[in-house]
Amino acid sequence: MSAGQGVWLASSTPWRVLIVAGMLFSGACAAAAQAAGDLARPRVGLVLGGGGARGAAHIGVLEVLEKLRVPVDCVAGTSMGALVAGVYASGLPPSTMRSKLAEADWDDLFRDDPPLDQQNFRKKVLDKRFLPGSETGIGPQGVKGQPGIVMGQKIKLFFNTLVRDYLGEREIEALPLPLSIIATDIVGGDKVVFREGSLSNAMRASMSVPGLMAPVESDGKKLVDGGLVDNVPIDEARQRCQADVIIAVNVGSPLLKAEDISGLLSVSAQMVNILTEQNVTRSLATLKPTDIYIKPDLDGITAGDFKRSSETADRGVAATEAVADRLRALAVSETAYAAWVEQVQPPMRAAPRVGEVQIAGLRLVNPAVIERYLQIKPGDTVDPARVDADLMRAYGDGYYQQVDYALDSTTLRDRDILRVLPVEKSWGPDYLRFGLNLDSNFRTDSTYSIRAAYQKTWLNSLGGEFLVYGSIGSLSGAGADFYQPIDARQRYFVEANVHYQNRLTGIYENDNQLAQYKISETSVRLGAGMNIGLLGQARLGWQENFRKSQLETGSPILPEQSKTFGGWFTALDFDQTDRLYFPTSGWSSNVKYFDSQANGYSRLDAGASGYFSIGDWVLASRLSYQGSPVGQLPTYDLGQLGGMLNMTAFAVGQLKGDDISYGSVRAERIIGRLPLGLRGDLRLGVALEAAKVGRPFTETTLKGWIPDAAIYLGGETPLGPVYLGYGYSNAGSTGGYSNFYLFLGTP
Repeated sequence: MSAGQGVWLASSTPWRVLIVAGMLFSGACAAAAQAAGDLARPRVGLVLGGGGARGAAHIGVLEVLEKLRVPVDCVAGTSMGALVAGVYASGLPPSTMRSKLAEADWDDLFRDDPPLDQQNFRKKVLDKRFLPGSETGIGPQGVKGQPGIVMGQKIKLFFNTLVRDYLGEREIEALPLPLSIIATDIVGGDKVVFREGSLSNAMRASMSVPGLMAPVESDGKKLVDGGLVDNVPIDEARQRCQADVIIAVNVGSPLLKAEDISGLLSVSAQMVNILTEQNVTRSLATLKPTDIYIKPDLDGITAGDFKRSSETADRGVAATEAVADRLRALAVSETAYAAWVEQVQPPMRAAPRVGEVQIAGLRLVNPAVIERYLQIKPGDTVDPARVDADLMRAYGDGYYQQVDYALDSTTLRDRDILRVLPVEKSWGPDYLRFGLNLDSNFRTDSTYSIRAAYQKTWLNSLGGEFLVYGSIGSLSGAGADFYQPIDARQRYFVEANVHYQNRLTGIYENDNQLAQYKISETSVRLGAGMNIGLLGQARLGWQENFRKSQLETGSPILPEQSKTFGGWFTALDFDQTDRLYFPTSGWSSNVKYFDSQANGYSRLDAGASGYFSIGDWVLASRLSYQGSPVGQLPTYDLGQLGGMLNMTAFAVGQLKGDDISYGSVRAERIIGRLPLGLRGDLRLGVALEAAKVGRPFTETTLKGWIPDAAIYLGGETPLGPVYLGYGYSNAGSTGGYSNFYLFLGTP
C-alpha cells in the first residue's frame, strides 16, 4: 500500500473503509469462484477423424481451441487425425504443426526411394532394364508381391521428426496427455487401439491406406488405416478419460458420384469410403446433446490434396469459430490454461550425444553395407536431418522395406545408443523382374519385346548376386550375370556376363530401306570394377564377341558373314540425376573404350547429359560420340543413330558409320503429375538435334551437320517411360526426313 493510500484511509469515514474491505472480499470471492470453476470444469475428450489430406483441418480446430483457452483431457485420432493427435500430444503447438505440414513435400514423402543420385549404382542399372514396380519375391513359399505401392520409408522418418523421436523414442503411455490411436488388423478386421508403444509407429500404422501403403506389422498383426473400423472414434475418447463432453471433428471424404467411378483406383477408393461412412454414421449416433460436433466445409479438397494444407486448416478454423459460443462454456482462465499447457507439455531434453551406434535385425545383409553410409559417430550430437540422410542412402541399396532408428538411453547413463533398424524385404531375397519395350515409327521399323529375369541376392556374406534373364519378341535373347563384391563394404567387385540377342537392322539410302538384316550377337565379358561412392562405377576387363548377319529382305549390300572379335575394355559411368527416366536436375556421363588389337581398331563411346528445372520447365542437353580412335569401325561394329530423341526424324539405326557426333537441347513443360505414390509427370517438349557422321555407311549423301527438330508428349508411367513424338529434318535433297514415334517401356 502506498503512503497516499494510507492517508486516504486514515482520513476516510468508516463507510469508506467498509467499501474498500467489501471490494477486496468480493475480488477474493470471484477469484475463488473462478478457481473453483476451473477445477469443476467438465472433462473434455477431443476426437480427430480420418480423411487423408482433409485432416489438415484439425490443425485449424486446435488453433481455435488454443485461442479460446479450451483444455482437453484426452485425444483420440484415426488416420490423418492420428497424425495430428499424435503430434499435438507430443507437445508441438498447432501453429508450428501448420508450418511443418505446409513445408513438407508430400509428393516426395510418398516416394520411398531417395533421389537417383543417392542410390546404389547397380540398383540403377537393374531399374533401367526392368520395371522397378515389377519386383516380385519368389521362394519356398511361392510367389509373393510387395505389400503396397508405398512402403512408407520417408513418411516414417518424417513422423519421427515431427514427434522428436531424435530426442528419444516417444512412447504413448509416457505422454502427459492421454492419447489413443486407431488402426485396423487387416487379417481379422478387428479394431486395434494404441494406448502404449511407439508413438510414430502407431501414427504410421493408422495411416496405412490399404493397397497404397504397406501395412505395419506389430504383435503378429498386419495393421492398416483405422478408418476402416472407426474413423471418428468417439467411444474410445469417452472411455479414455471418462469424458463428460466430446468435441468430435469429422473430415471424411464424401462418396464419389457415379460419373467419377471409372477405373480400378476409383472403385477401390469408393469401397473404402463406403466402409468408412458406415462406421462414422454409427459413431455419430452416440453423440449427446452436450457434445460438440464440427464438420468443416471441405468441398473441393480431396484426400490427396496435401499441398493445400494451409487452406484446409483455415477451413477448420472457420468451422470451429462457428461453434465458438458453445466452446466458450468449456474455456478456463488464462492462469488455469497456462497450468494445463504446462501439465500436458512433455518435458524437453537437450539433443543427446551418441554413445554407441548399433545395427540390429539383419538376417542376410552384411552390417558393413549399412555402416558405409553412417556418418554419425559416437560422441556426436543427434541431428535428425543428418540421420535421415544416412538412412535414406542405405535404403537406396534396394535390400530393405524400411530403415528406421531408435534412441535407447536405458543402458548408458549419459549417452544414448543409436540403434539403426533395417528391415530386409519380406518378399526377398530372390526376385522375379519384368520389363517391356515397344518402339514404333508406324512403318516397317517397329520393335517389341517382353523380358523377364530371375535374380538371387546375397548368395554369400559379401553380397554376391546372380541374374538370369530372357526376352521374346522382335528383340529376343537371353543372358546371365554374376556380380561378386570382394570386400564387406562392396567397394570393389568382379563380374562375369554372357549375353545372346537377335535383332533386325536396316540399311538406308535417301530415306529408303534397301535391305534388312538379322543380326545374331553373343558376347562374353569378364571384368573387375570399383564403386566410386554413389557417383558411379569404373570397370576394366575382357570382352569376346561373336556376330552373324543374315539378309532378311532387300538387296545384299552387306556380306552375310560370321565374325568373332575380342579385346580389352574399360568403362566409366556416372549418374547424378534425380530420377530414373525423366530427370528434373543433375547430370550423367559415360565413357567406354574397347580395343581389339587383333582386328586393328578400337571403339570409343562417350556421352554426357545435363538437366535443370525452373518451376514447371525442365531444360536438358545431351552430347555423344561414337567412333574409332585407332583404325576404322568395321561393318560388323558400326556406330548408329536414329530413334526417339536420338535424331528423331530418322528410324532406329538409319544413320550408321564411324566418327559420329551428336548434340541436342530440349525444353519440356510439365503439364500433369501422377497421383501420390506413383512417381512421374507428363511433359510436352521440343528438341533441337544435330548430328555429323564423319564416315557414313548409310545415308551417304548427307554431309556435314544434319539438323533435326522434334515435338513430343512424354511421361513416366507404371509401365516405364512413354513418348509420342514427331521429328523432321530438312537435310538432303529428297524433300526432308520425318517420322512419327511411339515408345513405351524400358530401354
